[in-house]
Amino acid sequence: MRESAVVRLIGEELFWYPPGSSADPRPLSDSAETSQLESIAAARRAPMIFAVPGAEVRLQQVEFSSAEKRHISKSLPYLLEDEFASDLESLHLASQPLDKYSLAVAICEHERMLDWAEQVKELPVLGQWVPEPLLLPWQPGELTLVIEENGVIARGGPCTGFTVERELASELIEALDVAGANSVVAYGEDQERDMALVPRSLHDRVQWRSGGFAAALLLAEDSRRRLNLRQGGYGPSLPLQHWWQQWRWPAAAVAAAFAVQVVASYSDYSLLESENLRMRQQILATYREINPRGTVVDPEKQLGRLLAELKGDSRGGSFVGLMDRIGRVVQSHPDAQLTSVNFSSRLGDVRIQLLVPDFAAVESIRTQLSKAGLEAELENSNAQGQQVRARLKVGEGRG
Repeated sequence: MRESAVVRLIGEELFWYPPGSSADPRPLSDSAETSQLESIAAARRAPMIFAVPGAEVRLQQVEFSSAEKRHISKSLPYLLEDEFASDLESLHLASQPLDKYSLAVAICEHERMLDWAEQVKELPVLGQWVPEPLLLPWQPGELTLVIEENGVIARGGPCTGFTVERELASELIEALDVAGANSVVAYGEDQERDMALVPRSLHDRVQWRSGGFAAALLLAEDSRRRLNLRQGGYGPSLPLQHWWQQWRWPAAAVAAAFAVQVVASYSDYSLLESENLRMRQQILATYREINPRGTVVDPEKQLGRLLAELKGDSRGGSFVGLMDRIGRVVQSHPDAQLTSVNFSSRLGDVRIQLLVPDFAAVESIRTQLSKAGLEAELENSNAQGQQVRARLKVGEGRG
């Protein structure tokens, strides 16, 4: 059973055949009918087909050799050019493989394609443009006719058929039966009148069926196997306008959210950049407090190196650790004064200068430093009035 919605030009007006219906075609000049067609298209309940007027399209089957197969799509116009009086540039060719070495070909004028496109532009997208004769049911050994008030539609093969005025039908039907069909299936409304159009040589093979184009459509094959004229420059395009109408507000919301995010990110970046500048200025100020006259290259790294020197490394002692133990010993002598400190991170030792009451106090401090696990060496000492000034080299004990 036919499951397609078929739009057809009858005279100068557009009509349509709803899926599965054998009733008369419905005029699309009626807004209610147009709305129903649009709802079927929107719901994708059926393929949308435009029945291209068969009188404006020539159908034929083209055979080719295996050597021609590779380039058949490009060479097809030249294989047919001798059969047409018109300039090939003015003709539109559509094709579809029938078997390994044959093509179904439909030819019409570009001007007519543009006219039809203009006539159906207000309708839902009609994805398939199929010549009227190829919409009729057909099987090998059969000739199918639809006899209407204003003309006859005939199909006699996979890509053989025509639409013609009633006055010319008899001769063309007889010519179409060159292979000698086993049966002729004829659809019409007035059997006696319509049979007069069928050549007498075919009368004994006629199977008469009451009904018109709609009744024939009910028995047609899968629409996906039909030759579609919408090829090349006439191929279906993406429904960008329709998509835009559906998604313009969500797209606007996404764009607005993106703009807000960009502004917020830029604001955060500016704030972080200002904070980074402020922190670098603080680092520089801190470095200048520690080393007022030093050359500044990278204050952060330079401060890190100074801190590493104070902490010590695997080659030497820790300044903080050394001074903690030295300080405890010096504080145990109330009369001792620590007047200077010089730390060597490379050697890991400290040179301290003490001012003490006498030489015995110097020796006592050195001894206590040794007991604290330090190695203390007296470098020099001298009397200074009633006191003694001594210089000691103190480092981690070697034992």
